[in-house]
Amino acid sequence: MTTSLLLTVRPLDGNHTEILVAGELVTTTSQTLRDQAKAEIDGGCTRLVLDMSGVSFCDSSGLSAVIDVWLQTRAVGGSLALTGVPDRLGRLLRIANTDTLIEISYASDDGPPPTAPRAVESP
Repeated sequence: MTTSLLLTVRPLDGNHTEILVAGELVTTTSQTLRDQAKAEIDGGCTRLVLDMSGVSFCDSSGLSAVIDVWLQTRAVGGSLALTGVPDRLGRLLRIANTDTLIEISYASDDGPPPTAPRAVESP
């Protein structure tokens, strides 16, 4: 099975760049996001926006890549925002408490999706 990730870079002004992320953000593709973000930051970007509306699947490696990008932007005094976050990815970000670190706007207007229900044992 082949997985693919397409990144489209849109410079918005001198230090503000948007990267449109489309496809699967998984073990075999997550380094591509890290590398592109590093290239943008090395080029002077301090405000990075990842448009996640095209992400069809994200595993723990993809989540790790997003956190790494956040760390890269913070290291230069910058910031990271995620836009167009689909519900499934939003749940993953909330479970990992990433939504407390990174500015996130969700694809739906209803705000963040609820976290998955947890089983509770009765006494």
